[in-house]
Amino acid sequence: MSFIKVDHVSKNFKIVKSRPGVLGGIVSLFHREYTLKKAVEDISFSLEQGEISGYIGPNGAGKSTTIKMLSGVLTPDAGTISVGGVIPYKERKRNAKHIGVVFGQRSQLYWDLPISDTFELYQKLYEIPNAVYTRNKKLYIEILDMAGFMEQPVRQLSLGQKMKANLALAMLHDPHVLYLDEPTIGLDVVSKQALRQSIITLNSEKNTTIILTTHDMDDIEAVCKRLILIDKGRKLFDGSLADFKERYEDGFMVRMEFSSVPQWAAEPGFTLHNTKDAVWTVKVAKHIRPKDALTMLINRYDPEDISVHEQDIEDIVQKIFTISD
Repeated sequence: MSFIKVDHVSKNFKIVKSRPGVLGGIVSLFHREYTLKKAVEDISFSLEQGEISGYIGPNGAGKSTTIKMLSGVLTPDAGTISVGGVIPYKERKRNAKHIGVVFGQRSQLYWDLPISDTFELYQKLYEIPNAVYTRNKKLYIEILDMAGFMEQPVRQLSLGQKMKANLALAMLHDPHVLYLDEPTIGLDVVSKQALRQSIITLNSEKNTTIILTTHDMDDIEAVCKRLILIDKGRKLFDGSLADFKERYEDGFMVRMEFSSVPQWAAEPGFTLHNTKDAVWTVKVAKHIRPKDALTMLINRYDPEDISVHEQDIEDIVQKIFTISD
């Protein structure tokens, strides 16, 4: 049986209809009219214990609503949800003890307290046995490289250090499920890479089921083997990253460098995607073999260097959303 089971779940919100003008505002005080917004519509998916899945979509797609239903904050209007045998919105306290949440734009840390004090506070809050607390604290300090700033007040920490501390705090009580919402937002490249590797290591060490929502497609490619894509409350895709690319990729990219930039000549199946500093990026249609594409481009443009690259997953996702609009 799947560890997380979402079965034909829907969630609607009633939004007050505004009336124009002062008179309209007065009428609305006594007689309100509502419109129905479909936040999530008939979504189904399941995750096994220890699986990491990306859950992505544009703003307003229904990602946050889904996570709130999984965490027990919201109750679905239709369908059922089970997380480790617990129905989140019926057993909120029990569910809360077995989940961890990290929000990239919100912190669970206390501004003037060192992280070590916050750890002790959470031990009491979650009633973590001393042996488990000591073992986990040591493990996360090591994995997340936190030894150098455990005793510093949070206000003195960098954004990357705060995110590491939030991740450790969310995992301190050995949750079965971890929900990550934009965990790398605002981080520099080095900090992003370190945090992504930490997530992979934590998953390996603890076999924690992880759902990652993000707009950073590099997060998805680095951490997830599976991708669930939603838009306007409906599921568009659910499968492996490899299957996603196979289904939606419409070509590949060729990068060429020149000592002397030639004149571009239009060719069916080839699109000049970008030109900068004597470097061209050419998009090649899916039906053209890479070998044939390279042969044509070398013969016609004689580049100093040429290389083939997969289409950026972010571009693929953007194309899907544009089509769905």
